[in-house]
Amino acid sequence: MQSEDARYLKRKVKGGSLDVHPTEKALVVQYEVEATILGETGDEMLGDRKKCQKIIRLKSLNTNTDVAALARKVVEECKLIHPSKLSEVEQLLFYLQNRKKASGKAEKRVVKPRDLTPFEGMEIDEEANINKVEEYVELLYEGMEEKVKGATLILHLARNPVNLEELLENETALGALARVLREDWKQSVELATTIIYVFFCFSSFSQFHGLVTHYKIGALCMNVMEHELKRYDLWQDELQKKTRTYILHFRKEHEKAFKKYQGLLVKQEQLLRVALYLLLNLAEDTRTELKMRNKNIVHMLVKTLDRENEELLVLVVSFLKKLSIFLENKNDMAEVDTVERLSRLVPCEHEDLLNITLRLLLNLSFDTGLRIKMVQVGLLPKLTSLLGDENHKQMAMCILYHISVDDRFKSMFAYTDCIPQLMKMLFEHGEERIDAELISFCINLAANKKNAQLICEGNGLKMLMKRALKLKDPLLMKMIRNISQHDGPPKHLFIDYVGDLAAQITPDENEEYVIECLGTLANLTIADLDWELVLKEYNLVPYFKDRLKPGSAEDDLILEVVIMIGTVSMDDSCAAMLAKSGIIPAIIELLNAQQEDDEFVCQIVYVFYQMVFHQATREVIIKETQAPAYLIDLMHDKNAEIRKVCDNTLDIIAVRVSSCVTSLSLSVTPGGVSSSCNPSLSEGYPPVTPVSLRGILL
Repeated sequence: MQSEDARYLKRKVKGGSLDVHPTEKALVVQYEVEATILGETGDEMLGDRKKCQKIIRLKSLNTNTDVAALARKVVEECKLIHPSKLSEVEQLLFYLQNRKKASGKAEKRVVKPRDLTPFEGMEIDEEANINKVEEYVELLYEGMEEKVKGATLILHLARNPVNLEELLENETALGALARVLREDWKQSVELATTIIYVFFCFSSFSQFHGLVTHYKIGALCMNVMEHELKRYDLWQDELQKKTRTYILHFRKEHEKAFKKYQGLLVKQEQLLRVALYLLLNLAEDTRTELKMRNKNIVHMLVKTLDRENEELLVLVVSFLKKLSIFLENKNDMAEVDTVERLSRLVPCEHEDLLNITLRLLLNLSFDTGLRIKMVQVGLLPKLTSLLGDENHKQMAMCILYHISVDDRFKSMFAYTDCIPQLMKMLFEHGEERIDAELISFCINLAANKKNAQLICEGNGLKMLMKRALKLKDPLLMKMIRNISQHDGPPKHLFIDYVGDLAAQITPDENEEYVIECLGTLANLTIADLDWELVLKEYNLVPYFKDRLKPGSAEDDLILEVVIMIGTVSMDDSCAAMLAKSGIIPAIIELLNAQQEDDEFVCQIVYVFYQMVFHQATREVIIKETQAPAYLIDLMHDKNAEIRKVCDNTLDIIAVRVSSCVTSLSLSVTPGGVSSSCNPSLSEGYPPVTPVSLRGILL
């Protein structure tokens, strides 16, 4: 058929059903349009039908409205409704008048696109009408001013979610918008902002993401961002040049140039904000997010962190936070000065911006290199200052906890007000369970000597012990155990609590709690401490002997018993008591069972090292056990600590044996010839404390 044959267009509108709008005070009129092209003779050449709907919004409808009068007005003005349906219209209006409002949650979800108002000055006097979309599309083919007007009118329609379905079916309108954006975005910031905002309205709903992708709006937004960031650099350079030129002689010209720069910056940030919001919506699909990464989205976002616009910064940091959960994106952030640029935002007066910045820093703090940068740029005291802010202390504490994992940075906390704040938080919990983040942070800090001294200041240790013993809290006791490992004043404070700790070591107590109590006691290598009295008063030797049996308890508890025996064996009378109790054969049996565990082997050998200093235990070890043979064999162990302790132990045994031979004396007595061997402790072998192979961090 030739187009010249078509002479007439016949259009027929057929009314349909009526219904109320699901969320708004409006009537929905369904109707059908039948278009027929007639030839020169009046014959039908081509026909098509399309189902449409019209929304009749009733802004004046309220509880006092005369429903009958309003129904007559609606029927008179809307030609799609037949007068015979007047009673039906009246019933629907009555229903709308009495319908309860939707819940706040549903309303928020429906009007989501209208929540974003990224730019001002785009309002127009004309009210947009969904039935005039074709007219608005025609404006997109005119001059720049008309294009902006047409795009703005379509935007007003798109900001109402009710219109999105109908706009979706209008491929001509969407295609025209995409074409104009692609061809003219460099010519007008207002036009680019408006059209991207239209597609942003679609991107707010996942089911429309395919439409936005189809028109390649995401790729266009990436190009827009890249171009605008380059323009920003040029503006900065130009402004600096003009500043140097004008500031001395042409003050008015400088003010004029700066005012122009500010106006350009406002418009540019409006464009960046709406483009970024659209990209953030599309990034719900990880495949789309990967495409963005390949186009350098991370570097562009980090570069935008230099801006002062807080609303734009909230969006940028939110985007970076979303990206940071993937290793590749995190590595991209590590390559540029992300942490340095974020540090200026901590703290800031904008609550949402501060909150999202802390969350991004938390994600980045899992990386060792980025934690180092956080310390280098001075974030440690800034984050510490936020511990007193109820809204942000949890995030700040989590980041500080990650920093405290590194031994290099533990001592730095002593030069802030961090520890007093943490102690206050601990004691404010009363008898409630302490937050995992708080107690974990305290455990890490207590591993540093200077921090431990600060914790113990005043009645710090007394309060901690009182709470730990009352609540039998294993984590709090772990913190106390870390404090007890440091030589100096803090360790001597524990003398007052030896009895309390020893009383906790019973089969009835929780094993995790007992482990920490044992570990704390084992750290108390204090010369004035009467360990023999402690062992007898709290009947600990039978407990030790029972726990040395392989499989009698968890390995961690058995190991702590071995370490405790090593500590008390420094005392001669304790060593003799342990030898008489039969603990040494039990230790040998445990060595056989745990010979593949370096930590067990190291600590058992250390027990032998302590016991060979004392005659009573030395005789048992040398004559009644295979310990010397084990020690000789372990001299070739791959673990350096084990070799070191074995060498020292065997050296002491050798010295004792040679001492017995050289000091052997014969004397004639009435009873005959007698010999004696009374070696004294060699001064050449001070006690050796093997380095623990286990970490003490939570």
